[in-house]
Amino acid sequence: MPRILPGETDIYAITDSRLSLGRPLEEVASALLGAGVRILQYREKCFKGGEMLEECRLLRRLTKEAGACFIVNDHIDIAMLVKADGVHVGQEDLPVPEVRSLVGPDVIIGLSTHEPEQALAARGLGADYLGVGPIFATQTKEDVVAPVGFDYLDWVAANIDLSFVAIGGIKTHNIGDVARHGARCCCLVSELVGAPDIAASVRAVREAMAEGLRG
Repeated sequence: MPRILPGETDIYAITDSRLSLGRPLEEVASALLGAGVRILQYREKCFKGGEMLEECRLLRRLTKEAGACFIVNDHIDIAMLVKADGVHVGQEDLPVPEVRSLVGPDVIIGLSTHEPEQALAARGLGADYLGVGPIFATQTKEDVVAPVGFDYLDWVAANIDLSFVAIGGIKTHNIGDVARHGARCCCLVSELVGAPDIAASVRAVREAMAEGLRG
């Protein structure tokens, strides 16, 4: 299985059927993978289990063919059924040690964090990478915590040696600033899956991020 962590690649894409302009998942995912996205997370909050399972089977096939890493958000059972490369959980989901006991030693576990104490605890819990955010306000996720801004991102970049991905409200126009504050991998949702031309959006995001890193 491809064990690709944030920091080993620059873009971490998340699916969202509500933002995909009515296009089927296969079309959106194929465009992302064809543009060189190497980490793809499946996140759907309102679908029934059977539908999510079928979509994850599709994404498992597409990511395997592309040599990309496939992460399932929250649904540990579905991740195990489709043999996903990893799972991502939040602070109020199943605790990381319990997730590890289910998925075994080789599956990647990502953990959302919003403050230094959570980041410091993550390695001991067994997380492989951190989600750091939300950096900016975001409308792509319900019940989201308040934006953490750059202060927390700066702190993680300076103090934590785990891989991490910056997430939350990141767009082409602000990703350069996020990169300048230490993020080497950024998560985008609406900017990618909601773009009329997904490949062009991936290129624009990469260019803006690279410019930020140079700056």
